[in-house]
Amino acid sequence: MTTTAPAPGTTAPATAPRLATHLAAPAPGWVAEADAVVVGSGIAGLTAALELRTRVPRVLLVTKDALLSGSTVWAQGGIAAALDPSDSPAAHLQDTLDAGAGLCDPRAVEVLVTEGPARVRELVARGAVFDTGPDGAISLTREGGHHADRIVHAGGDATGAEIARALVAQIEAVRDDPGIEVIEHALVVDVLTGPPGPDGRPGPACGVTLHVIGEGQRDGVGAALGRAVVLATGGIGQVYRSSTNPAQATGDGIAAALRAGAVLGDVEFVQFHPTVLWLGSGVKGQLTLVSEAVRGEGALLLDTDGVRFMPDVHPMAELAPRDVVAHAIVQRIASTGSDHVWLDARHLGASFLRQRFPTIFERLAQHGIDMATELIPVAPAQHYHSGGVVADIVGRTTVPGLYAVGEVACTGVHGGNRLASNSLLEGLVFAHRAARHISSRLDDLPQLTPTPRPGDAALVTAASRARIQRIATDGPGVLRTGPGLSSALAALDRVPTDAHARTDDGRLLAAPQVAEWETTNIHQVATVISSAALTREETRGGHVRTDFPLTDEAWRLRLELSLDPDGHLTTTRTPLA
Repeated sequence: MTTTAPAPGTTAPATAPRLATHLAAPAPGWVAEADAVVVGSGIAGLTAALELRTRVPRVLLVTKDALLSGSTVWAQGGIAAALDPSDSPAAHLQDTLDAGAGLCDPRAVEVLVTEGPARVRELVARGAVFDTGPDGAISLTREGGHHADRIVHAGGDATGAEIARALVAQIEAVRDDPGIEVIEHALVVDVLTGPPGPDGRPGPACGVTLHVIGEGQRDGVGAALGRAVVLATGGIGQVYRSSTNPAQATGDGIAAALRAGAVLGDVEFVQFHPTVLWLGSGVKGQLTLVSEAVRGEGALLLDTDGVRFMPDVHPMAELAPRDVVAHAIVQRIASTGSDHVWLDARHLGASFLRQRFPTIFERLAQHGIDMATELIPVAPAQHYHSGGVVADIVGRTTVPGLYAVGEVACTGVHGGNRLASNSLLEGLVFAHRAARHISSRLDDLPQLTPTPRPGDAALVTAASRARIQRIATDGPGVLRTGPGLSSALAALDRVPTDAHARTDDGRLLAAPQVAEWETTNIHQVATVISSAALTREETRGGHVRTDFPLTDEAWRLRLELSLDPDGHLTTTRTPLA
């Protein structure tokens, strides 16, 4: 390498993007109050809500769709934990650090792997039914990057669905409890904050504004006030043209936290799952994932000439960390002039495949593919975001009263690349920790009166979504370049963000509503990812710069992004311990 990272510090160049500090929205028409507001109903949000219910007087759980929705339901592979006597948290820790490409926070990883087994056993106590062997013990399998069998699964390849079912059943069982309230079909518009500090930055979090889609007293925009706010909003998949994430994954939590003054970290590290069903270049939206567990059971990757290529790339071959496999596939696709590679599971047999992977078997069959007798066309697609809202080991963000858990958070557990099946575990462990911390500090978190934040309001038309997704896919996609990222930032800057105040031929471009709010969040998240990816001039983990193909020790640091009082995006290079 001929370049090195600049010295640690904060920069806000004249060309830094300027982003709005709140979304254009009507004033709240109703108010709800609670001690803690939890946003999201995946494994992290449900766990936080259930734990808080037993610890604080009043909890409000807000979810964008029905309770049984979100990314957790779609998690196929499983949840990683050192449950086998021959395994250990220390071994799990080392595999996680290796996958994280030198950017993990060892303290956070230690919390994850040491508390993980107990949290998984608590899931069983909550009613989750995991697959077991003939002796009745929980069955364990292996996935990429793991050197031991430590993946707990349910229904073969329906682990997330089973976990979500069990946790939602726990919520439903206490629906009549006056200590907990659930609001479904509600999009969080913004995090509410108190009076700003001397530096002009927003004050502590004191609730959220949300839009409820429905009828009755609580439709439209309202305010949910709370002494603590827990963001558990999941990922960013819809920032890209194609993803394994559900339609709700529009980066709402990250964008809302940024507008509220929170610091983001590691946002350039986007994980592209290596084996997503390839159905042609014109396909978009949520794609069918072919779980890493299929490779864990022995499936092989072949190029379109039928040649197995992973043994020449990494000692773990098909079970190398995801970023290694995804990059190898992209390079093989380029060298063969194809648009996909093949996943070969035929030698595993129809009986085994039907029993071990019933969901995948059925979904492939719906596309006319029999995985027991045919090769499966696969290619990488966006799958997971390793970065997010910077949070400590109890979920606290840089904004007092605001917590972040699960995929929306950046705890340092994943670093530059998430180890397979650590995502569900992270949501479980850190949601539990956040709930305990909030309950122990509740008296120190007064209920503040929300204060309007200075700065611009933003609204991007829903019609711009496809354009933004194309920019993100071509810019901060699987393979990145400096010119491509600069072009992406310039293109994103040209997207009108004042649709609520702009007219065309006497017609307002757009009014504040769900599709526009989501698209505005997508625009802001695409901007911060592009900015961070342009700044990091090296290749590491899920961040691949073809113009800087090597990993540079000088870049073993975290890029942290936030908005200054004028709304400019600032970047801080933070050394790692």
